[in-house]
Amino acid sequence: MAKGKKKTDGSATIALNKKAGHDYHIEQRYEAGLVLEGWEVKSLRAGRVQLKEGYVKIMHAEAFLIGAHISALPTASTHVNPDPTRSRKLLLQRTELNRLIGLTERAGYTLVPTAMYWKRGRAKLEIGLAKGKKLHDKRASEKDKDWAREKERLFKQH
Repeated sequence: MAKGKKKTDGSATIALNKKAGHDYHIEQRYEAGLVLEGWEVKSLRAGRVQLKEGYVKIMHAEAFLIGAHISALPTASTHVNPDPTRSRKLLLQRTELNRLIGLTERAGYTLVPTAMYWKRGRAKLEIGLAKGKKLHDKRASEKDKDWAREKERLFKQH
């Protein structure tokens, strides 16, 4: 191996929240760091995280990830009492946080976690600034997906 090159295991993605794209119109995306404990980092490396039920809430001018489930490994330390759904603080720039506070309080947006990934050895969370979809919007997006899938099949046959 050449000097200075590191071997990677391929994908840096830890978890995706596909349900967020189905339930919301995601207009902007932000990257936030996470405040994690040691056992949580080990669980993330093992891929034991689920963002489906998670959401981001702003309390006391700070952002928190609530409802995301990080399962503890059975080999976690014995002196630690792991809580899989605890609130985790998100690390954002003050200007980004102020913008998000204004949009969520006044404009009716919500914050949803869309992806979790590794960046330079640190766990990052992608947050989507989103508006909820109505039922007819969900049906239309489902119809568009089906048509795109059918087009691919037709092109593949010919």
